Amino acid sequence: MIRLWKALINSINGLGWALRYETAVREEVIAFAICFPASFFVAPTLAWWLALVGSLLVLIVVELLNTAVEKLSDHVTLEHSQAIKVVKDLGSAAVLLALTLAFLVWGSALAVRFF
Repeated sequence: MIRLWKALINSINGLGWALRYETAVREEVIAFAICFPASFFVAPTLAWWLALVGSLLVLIVVELLNTAVEKLSDHVTLEHSQAIKVVKDLGSAAVLLALTLAFLVWGSALAVRFF
């Protein structure tokens, strides 16, 4: 139980840091806070609700991982490095795909619900 408690504290600390210092994380958490209540009205079924909420959680997870990769890359070297640029670009691409997934899921759910 102590290990789980410490892991929870570390996770809360990480999320708190990201919310304080990373604009993209803040924006996505705000979007989640707005969309979560809306999901109860948009989702026609429980499965759709899980997809709506899940797509937003996946987006936040990918953004947190991308932030971790960027911070580690900056720690490794402050000088320009083509290899680190590729790593950061790959993280950015992952965020783009997660964002695309969220838009597709929400757009589909809205279409099913209202059209």
